[in-house]
Amino acid sequence: MCHVIVTCRSMLWTLLSIVVAFAELVAFMSADWLIGKAKTRSGDEQAGMDSEPHYLGILCIRTPAMQQVSRDTLCGTYAKSFGEIASGFWQATAIFLAVGIFILCVVALVSVFTMCVQSIMRKSIFNVCGLLQGIAGLFLILGLILYPAGWGCQKAIDCGRHASPYKPGDCSLGWAFYTATGGTVLTFICAVFSAQAEIATSSDKVQEEIEEGKNLVCLL
Repeated sequence: MCHVIVTCRSMLWTLLSIVVAFAELVAFMSADWLIGKAKTRSGDEQAGMDSEPHYLGILCIRTPAMQQVSRDTLCGTYAKSFGEIASGFWQATAIFLAVGIFILCVVALVSVFTMCVQSIMRKSIFNVCGLLQGIAGLFLILGLILYPAGWGCQKAIDCGRHASPYKPGDCSLGWAFYTATGGTVLTFICAVFSAQAEIATSSDKVQEEIEEGKNLVCLL
């Protein structure tokens, strides 16, 4: 018989898992990783300083020429294929982030069903999901470490002068980078908190409620 078990800690873990997966996905698809002033064709530095800001992401770009596109547009993809991504380091970053985000999305989906299913093959689903979140966090860290190494690529230099590996030069970091970093920290918090969710759903109070014949167990 399926017992619906809802506790404060398990619900908080589920909500955090969904928020983290969504935040990482939005950041990955955004162009707001690097913000800089593009160089003019004449190479005039003063003219470059007065130019409109350019937004450069791992896969995306947004320039003044694209301002007719809605401001809500997160990404204008500059690469038609994986090989056209601006830097080999960014290609590796894209792979690591994509794998990490995929795992997080799977965990977020599974977390919704933990109210009804608390174990699979005699293993706590919370512990399994927590392990997956820890693995996803490692992939995200690798991606974020490799990302600054690609700042020496031509697109980053075009976006902001003096850019070089691990030195943004005249560029500044956008909200997408900070969101991805914050999401990575929250990923590990979720991985640790999954153990608390498992404890909450297997507590003595929950077992007492089940023994009393209740199909819906809701505890704060």
